[in-house]
Amino acid sequence: MLTPKQNLLEALKFDKGKPECLCNSFTMLRGIPGDPCFKLIRGNRIRGTNSYDQWGTLILFPEDAPAAVPLVTAENQVIKDITEWQKYVKVPDLIGKCSDGWEAAIEAEKAIDHDKYLTMVVMGTGIFEQLHMLMTFEDTLMNMLLEPEAMQELIDVICEYRLTYMKLIVDHLHPDLIISHDDWGSRTSLFFSVDTWRELFKEPYRKLYDYLHSENVIVMHHGDSYMEPLVEDMAEIGVDIWQGVLNTNNIEAISEKVGDRMLLMGGVDSVIDRADATEEEIRTETRRALDAYGHLKGFWPGMTYGGPGTIYPHVEKIIIDEIDRYNLERFGVAIS
Repeated sequence: MLTPKQNLLEALKFDKGKPECLCNSFTMLRGIPGDPCFKLIRGNRIRGTNSYDQWGTLILFPEDAPAAVPLVTAENQVIKDITEWQKYVKVPDLIGKCSDGWEAAIEAEKAIDHDKYLTMVVMGTGIFEQLHMLMTFEDTLMNMLLEPEAMQELIDVICEYRLTYMKLIVDHLHPDLIISHDDWGSRTSLFFSVDTWRELFKEPYRKLYDYLHSENVIVMHHGDSYMEPLVEDMAEIGVDIWQGVLNTNNIEAISEKVGDRMLLMGGVDSVIDRADATEEEIRTETRRALDAYGHLKGFWPGMTYGGPGTIYPHVEKIIIDEIDRYNLERFGVAIS
């Protein structure tokens, strides 16, 4: 029987691969904790506190919230005028502040069972997300239309920052896979036109993902949003796995278009991630996704969040178990 790692690697060979069953959530991946870049950029996110990140964005993390969130208003936004963005933006000094201090992360990477699991690093706050953490969401979208040249300059700077971040991760840890976050839509629509995305974001992301491929790193792009109109472009620029595929996308149609080039991870609706969700409800939703999409090219079932786990731990355990049951019934083997 294949290990979880081997099963995913076979799935990534697409038509030439021979996975023994569907991949199951994040069970074949193990994160590498403690890298200095993550600590610098997101280490201020401490439950029960309000703080400013390295870019100057206000971050709120209430005691009862599942995660930290930025609060960007017209009054506190970092960029007051996009045409003078250089006056406001101070890019975090990753080289100066993150070149040392990798020992704990390196030891954590060595402790992972590399025969059974793929190693991964999560890189949150993608290019578009960084834009709307530096200015209000409304200003971000309006500036794309009214000041595209200034926005492109800023996007290119953020891209270079992300590239430096990736190089530090690869040089010190060389993970098998990087989860690169950037949501480009709501549950039901893109935030901008396809043409705008192609004009502003496509080539920067191609540059980032070309680099990762040059280092033999698997590209998992997280976007738990409606991104169906972009799937051909995503496959073209090197996204190996689209993680976070909501069922508001036409997963069957997407599979027909790109399922032989890009894995589609998700399909299970996060509506079941509640304290009061019953086992029957969780299994029913998971089985719905498996019955609807399990036969499709490139489908990989799981929750749509941008990393392992659910808000309520019992939910993930039941999802994984139901996928195991499906795999046993259909393929005679469960790998998790």
